[in-house]
Amino acid sequence: MPSIDFVPAHTYHGRKGTIENAFRYSVDYILLDPEAFDETPALFSVDRPNLTGWRSSDHGGEPGQGRGAEWLRETLQELGIPQPARVMLLTQPRVLGHVFNPVSFWFCLNTRDQLCVVVAEVTNTHGTRHSYVCHKPCFEPIEPSDRIRATKLMHVSPFQKIEGTYTFRFDFRPGRVGVWIDYGRDGGGLIATLTGIRQPLTNGAILWSILRRPFGARRAVLLIHWQALKLWIKRATFRPFHSTPVPARPVSRSQE
Repeated sequence: MPSIDFVPAHTYHGRKGTIENAFRYSVDYILLDPEAFDETPALFSVDRPNLTGWRSSDHGGEPGQGRGAEWLRETLQELGIPQPARVMLLTQPRVLGHVFNPVSFWFCLNTRDQLCVVVAEVTNTHGTRHSYVCHKPCFEPIEPSDRIRATKLMHVSPFQKIEGTYTFRFDFRPGRVGVWIDYGRDGGGLIATLTGIRQPLTNGAILWSILRRPFGARRAVLLIHWQALKLWIKRATFRPFHSTPVPARPVSRSQE
């Protein structure tokens, strides 16, 4: 089984409440097994420079100081969660050495290749990270119809409060991957989705992606600030990041 997939995806964000705002963008992800790399395309490298690539230090712990899958397995052990037979990470790749992932997803699979645990690794533009560990009460396989809830604990958007609940839904299968997040709070919230088709990561796919979106994750940062400007013009309430403390523990579990 290939250790890296290319996932040309679409993301949608729709704001709830009295001030409406919505957008839909295309974005390219990779889905990789961080513990079992096969031969990679010439234009993609692991833990070394290239046109595109992935670094374990970008995930699992503070941004740029992470420990990848080693962190994930240690965290699951600390939480008393059974170790997965295999791990897959859905994330944006580095392009010319740069990356920013508002959210990456660790998919934890059992011996039957069934999805049992998902870790949503959320990073804001200020470099703060919090991971939400999602699973069913007895770690049964997660089906596309299942809804898993987690309390919001980190400041992500300056136009949303640190309160309310995320409701996650996951669809992980050989041909596609999908994530739906319904964030609800009194008087507001948003709906965010990410869906894409899995296909082999090849040099052709990399070049196609670079030609369509030459700035890679830099484009995501620009789009985040563009949407923030639109909300500011619409007079949405702005809440500075320093106004509310960040939780001391960077990991929390879903509500069982």
